[in-house]
Amino acid sequence: MEGEVDDEDGTFTNISLADDSVDSGAAAQYSRNDNEFIMNCDLDDGDVENQVELEEKTRLINQVLELQHTLEDLSARVDAVKEENLKLKSENQVLGQYIENLMSASSVFQTTDTKGKRK
Repeated sequence: MEGEVDDEDGTFTNISLADDSVDSGAAAQYSRNDNEFIMNCDLDDGDVENQVELEEKTRLINQVLELQHTLEDLSARVDAVKEENLKLKSENQVLGQYIENLMSASSVFQTTDTKGKRK
C-alpha cells in the first residue's frame, strides 16, 4: 500500500487500494475536510463490491478520526479535572489550617482537664 502526503498542508493522501499482486486500477483519493475524510474513487471495472468496500473503509476512517478527537477531548477534560482537584486540595489545606488556628485561639475549644466526667 502506497501513500503520498502533501507536505505543504497535509490535506491529501493517495492510497492504492488494489492488491499489490493484481493491477486492477482501483485507487482512492482521500481529502481531509474538517477532520472528515471524503473519498473520490475511480473504478475502471465499475465493480459495486469494490465501491461498497471503499465506502466501508471511508466510514471506518471517519469513525477512527471521531474517536481520536473524542479521546483528545476526554484527555483534556481529565487534565483540567486533575488541575482543579489539586487547586481544591490546596485550598482545603489552607482552610483546615485556618480553622485549627481559630480553634486554638478560641477559649471555647480549649481542652479542659476534668477528672469527673459525667456519664
